[in-house]
Amino acid sequence: MKTKKNNWSKSELQIYIMLLCANADKKETEEELEMIQDKTSKKTFLKMHKKFHKHSEKKRLKKIEDVINNHDYSQMELAAFRREMYKIFFSDKKFSMLEERLDWTLDNILY
Repeated sequence: MKTKKNNWSKSELQIYIMLLCANADKKETEEELEMIQDKTSKKTFLKMHKKFHKHSEKKRLKKIEDVINNHDYSQMELAAFRREMYKIFFSDKKFSMLEERLDWTLDNILY
């Protein structure tokens, strides 16, 4: 059986991860979604939002891990990416335990 290769662009992967960050506390706020939409086209956002909500949390992390390995990220790109993730995490002025757990998990995947 052939497995389908995830060939998302860096931008698509970034949107997917930002959606995961927004959903870390199990509720995506309008502010978080607007922050993410501002980073991409409406078409890309809708495509990744649809994919995101089809997947379980376990499958989301597996997809991210698979796709991240298809791209060569520089340290500067990763640092900029982390800053964007923290903007999503702290958009509600809190850093919940669920967000902290996800941050730790993504840190292990990205680095």
